[in-house]
Amino acid sequence: MVREELSGITLYLLMSLISNPGKQNNIDKPMCMDNTRIQPKGKVITVSNHKGGVGKTTSVINIGAGLNRLGKRVLLIDLDPQANLSQSLGLIDQKQNIYRALKGESPLEPIRVLKGLDIVASTLDLSGAEIELSSEAGREYILRELIEPIKSSYDYVIIDNPPSLGLLTINALTASSEVLIPLQAQYLALQGLTKLLEVIEKIRKRLNKELELGGVFITQYDSRKILNRDIVASIQSHFKQDVFKTKIRDNVALAEAPTQGVDIFRYSPKSYGAEDYLALCKEIIKRNKQILPSNTNNH
Repeated sequence: MVREELSGITLYLLMSLISNPGKQNNIDKPMCMDNTRIQPKGKVITVSNHKGGVGKTTSVINIGAGLNRLGKRVLLIDLDPQANLSQSLGLIDQKQNIYRALKGESPLEPIRVLKGLDIVASTLDLSGAEIELSSEAGREYILRELIEPIKSSYDYVIIDNPPSLGLLTINALTASSEVLIPLQAQYLALQGLTKLLEVIEKIRKRLNKELELGGVFITQYDSRKILNRDIVASIQSHFKQDVFKTKIRDNVALAEAPTQGVDIFRYSPKSYGAEDYLALCKEIIKRNKQILPSNTNNH
C-alpha cells in the first residue's frame, strides 16, 4: 500500500513539474574576466542514481572524506530513509536528524565526524516523509530552504539520495547546483538512466535553473574484464566529456570500511579505493575551478 502511494505521489510530482513552472532562481552565476565561473562557497552536489547497488552511498562517504583531506569543509546530508550513510559512519538513531528538520521541528543539525567534515544524519522515520510532506505548499523547496542558512559554512554540501525519483530526490535536486551520477561498469548500467536525466532536465527548467550535470563516474571497475572495458567505452561514447577520467576500481576495502564506521582513508589509506576516490576528488575540485590549499596533509 505504501509503495503504491509513493508511486502515485512521484507521478503527481513529475506531472506538476510539467504543468506548473513554480518559482525559479534568476540570479546569474558570477563570472571571471575570462568568462570562467567563480566557484562560490557552499556548492551543493547531489549524488543520484535510482538504480541500486551502484556504490552511491560509498561514493558520498568517500568523496566527502576525500575533499576533506584536500582541505575542504564538507557537509554530508543523508536523505535516504535506509540511513546507510549515517550507519556507515557509526551514527545510529540520532535525535538530531534530517526527518525532524524536514518536518519543521528543528533546523539542520550537523554532527561532527572529523574536523571539517560534518553530517546531517538520517533515520528510518524518513520513510514516511514523502506521504507526510506531499500536501505541504512549496514541498519541493523544503531542503533548499534548510540548507541556505548554513551553506556558507562549507565548501561542499553533498547529498545522498534514496534510490528512487520521489519527493526526497526532487528536494535534493532542487537544492543542488550539480548532480553526480555513479555508474557501474556492468551490463544494464545505462538502464533507466534516461528517466533520471529527464527528471533532472525538468527540474532544471521548472524548479532550479542552476542545476547541471556535474559528471558521471565509473564504479566497481575491473580492467581485466572485457565486459567492463566495453561498458566504459559505451558510457564514454554516450556522455563524452561529462565522464570523469578516474574510475573507482573494484576493491574489497570499500565494502569493509563501513563495518568499522569509517571512510576508506581512515580504514585503508593505501588501498586502491583510497587512491581512486582521492583522484576523483581532485578532478571534482579541478572541474569546479577551485584551488587546492598549499598544505593538503593536515589530517
